[in-house]
Amino acid sequence: MIRAIIFDFNGVLIDDEHLHFELFRDVVATHGVTLTDAMYHETYLGFDDRRCFEEVLRDAGKPASSETLDALIAQKATLYQERAAGGLRIFPGAAESIASLADRWPVAINSGALRPEIVLALGQMGVLDRISAIVSAEDTKFCKPDPEGYELALDALRSAHGDDIEAGHCLVIEDSLAGIQAGKGAGMWVVGVSNTYGEPELRNAGADAVITGLETFRPESIRSLFFPEVTP
Repeated sequence: MIRAIIFDFNGVLIDDEHLHFELFRDVVATHGVTLTDAMYHETYLGFDDRRCFEEVLRDAGKPASSETLDALIAQKATLYQERAAGGLRIFPGAAESIASLADRWPVAINSGALRPEIVLALGQMGVLDRISAIVSAEDTKFCKPDPEGYELALDALRSAHGDDIEAGHCLVIEDSLAGIQAGKGAGMWVVGVSNTYGEPELRNAGADAVITGLETFRPESIRSLFFPEVTP
């Protein structure tokens, strides 16, 4: 039985992975570090800001203090808000999918993005009021592939909708390999969206099903397309 939906954010709802890469690249460049698109997608995509900056600098032989990481995160956050204020690219069908699913089940967000970024985008999508809970980078000690964020999302859903919701009742929607591993590590169903990686990579990471986008992802899709043995 599916009783709750938990969406990842960047790369699933908002088409801004390119923007995050550009901002990471530009910010670390001020420290004399080169970050290429290939490096980002192969190694760092799926990390939250702190983990990404920490790993990029460490791999470049430049360990960073907590103070330095805080400054880099703040610099990137300011740049993101400036760029995003002009309008974000939303994946086709994302807002409609959230609205349709929220009519049937509680919907939560679990993301390594900062909360102001998530709130801004959901507001632009017109679905902020349809979201039952948001778990953001500020709420976690560990980023994906650690399952902590999904476990916190489950706790929030239980608080709002009933203690009897279990991990196996939750369906996660993810685009990154680390995110899929996090969802499975939390004991949840996971659907991979092939916006960032291809189906073989998503399947190898543990996705129970793979879709090409959210245009037709609705409550009826869950049973008919992915889990015919489960009654939503």
